[in-house]
Amino acid sequence: MRGGEHSDIKKWMDEETKAMKGRVDKIEEPKKFVAYKYESDKSVDPFNLSKIAQVTDEKKGAAKGGGLKPDFDRPKEVLEAFPLENLVMVGMMKQKTAFFGIIKAEANLHRVKVGNYMGQNFGIVTGITETEITLKELVQDGGGDWVERVSTLQLQEVRK
Repeated sequence: MRGGEHSDIKKWMDEETKAMKGRVDKIEEPKKFVAYKYESDKSVDPFNLSKIAQVTDEKKGAAKGGGLKPDFDRPKEVLEAFPLENLVMVGMMKQKTAFFGIIKAEANLHRVKVGNYMGQNFGIVTGITETEITLKELVQDGGGDWVERVSTLQLQEVRK
């Protein structure tokens, strides 16, 4: 009885299976790979550091005529011992017409004004508002030249 019970389904499956035909789409012909023959005696060695040094020396020669550079002879200020990301602006105060930023470095608070230095990239404070302190930093680019970068310290809520 079991075989007769599902015979109509088996008959239908057999008919449907005969009507089915598998089809595989033709794939594209692979692109030709052209091998490059590297001949070291005719080409520049990509791993030779002398080529980079030559470009760097050319840039230094061009920059000697008045490029930016920090004043290494200037005495360092207290906040220059800390990376800028470790300094937190916690407030601002005004005395007469002068604005001062309040900076937290580790457990100590420091007062800064325009012209003070902070951070380890020769950052000089160029502006102080109620919400941020703006600095102009001097950093070296890949070629060894000094370039200016503007950074800001945003007012932060101090958590205890």
